[in-house]
Amino acid sequence: MEVKIGVHNATRELILESTQTPEEVEKAVMDALGGKSDVLDLTDDRGRRVIVATAHLTYVEIGEQIERRVGFGAL
Repeated sequence: MEVKIGVHNATRELILESTQTPEEVEKAVMDALGGKSDVLDLTDDRGRRVIVATAHLTYVEIGEQIERRVGFGAL
C-alpha cells in the first residue's frame, strides 16, 4: 500500500510502500495527531522506518491495498 506524507517546509512529499494495513496506518496517524505520540512512525515494505515529527505533518494520504498479480494473462 502506498502512503504519501506531506511535510511542512519540504518541497517534496515522502512516499513509501508499506506492508501495514490502511487501518494500522490510520491508527498511527490518529495517535500522532491526537497527542498520544510526538512523531508519526511508519515502516516501509523493506523494513526501513520513516519517523516524522507531528508538528511538521501537513497531510497523510493512505492508498488502497493493492493485490499484486503474478503471471501472464490476457489483458
